[in-house]
Amino acid sequence: MIKIAEPDSNNSPQHWHQHPLLELAFRPFFLLAALSSAFSIALWVLLLNGHMLIGFSGLSPQVWHAHEMLVGFGTTVAVGFILTAVQTWTGQPSIKGKALAGLVLLWCFTRIAFYINTAESAILASVFQGLWWFAVVVIYSKLVFAAQNRRNYIFIALLSVMGLLNLAILANDLLANTGLALHLTRAMVLLFTIMMALVGGRVIPFFTVRGAQTAAIECPPWINRLVGPLAIVTTAVFIANHFVNTYHLVPLSLMLLGLLHILRLAYWRSINTLKVPLLWSLHISYLLMALGLITLGASYYIASLSFSNALHIITIGAIGLMIFAMMSRVSLGHTGRTLAIKPVISAAFILLIAATLIRAFLPLADALLAWNVSAGLWIITSLIFLAVYLPILSTKRQS
Repeated sequence: MIKIAEPDSNNSPQHWHQHPLLELAFRPFFLLAALSSAFSIALWVLLLNGHMLIGFSGLSPQVWHAHEMLVGFGTTVAVGFILTAVQTWTGQPSIKGKALAGLVLLWCFTRIAFYINTAESAILASVFQGLWWFAVVVIYSKLVFAAQNRRNYIFIALLSVMGLLNLAILANDLLANTGLALHLTRAMVLLFTIMMALVGGRVIPFFTVRGAQTAAIECPPWINRLVGPLAIVTTAVFIANHFVNTYHLVPLSLMLLGLLHILRLAYWRSINTLKVPLLWSLHISYLLMALGLITLGASYYIASLSFSNALHIITIGAIGLMIFAMMSRVSLGHTGRTLAIKPVISAAFILLIAATLIRAFLPLADALLAWNVSAGLWIITSLIFLAVYLPILSTKRQS
């Protein structure tokens, strides 16, 4: 009797939902976020130069730009990271395969509808965006509750608040309350600084000790305990200032928070990271967050300091640089590769720092030139990331 050999599992045909891109959330969302940021910035800078390539009856242009960068890029990466990290935090398998494909497809439908940006498509996109947030919070909550991982319950609250704020931005702009919608987009930037303080405060000292071979970093506990509550109060006061005059509370709390971040950073031995791009990029992004907050506060008192220009110190230099640095690190670490980036990625980090300085200070001389150059540098950075990490994120983990 002839025995039929069992199929070799290594050579068996792979189903579409077993593709490496769908192994964990960071893979598709990092790539899609980088791609969408380059595309969104390209559309935005064309609009600034008089070429309208998106609809104009949906979201207003400024809200559209802020939304696609903060949500289409920023929160997409944050969600990709958190839905990946939660597997490590809880020991529970995170979303992958068909379920992850559904979440990605919902994200793609949302972006396409916002790019069309008619009144109808913007409403549809807003519904999709709300469903995406709901799914993310449910998936994350289920994992941390199952593991009783109380330390990370805070991200349930943070993701929920970001999702609700996102929907409030969309609703107000679609109802022609654009002033409030723009105010809330700025509040979402402050929410990002809370996430950076939480995640950065955990991982940057840890990465620094391991990567730069330094002694243990010991920051005074009172600083770590104070940073979060002060950031939350600052954000709440900032939001309230649209409705009631909080007088000097907003600028003073912004500057105080920035100074507290600088004090915290002073304990992290940044000088020891100068030869490690995956470290100095994180330290510089944290410094730019602190300086951005201080500059935001100072803009209330100094006429030559534009609030918008100061805000871009945070959005490009702090959020953008930390996101690209974290994506570069996580993409290597979670695919089993050595934590050593290519020189072109180091160059991309430098381009982002240059984009920050140009966007923040060149508008004093030539605003359109500043916007164009800064946008161009962001697009180049995104394309560099895609060129380097697409082969890594779309292939199997190395053993």
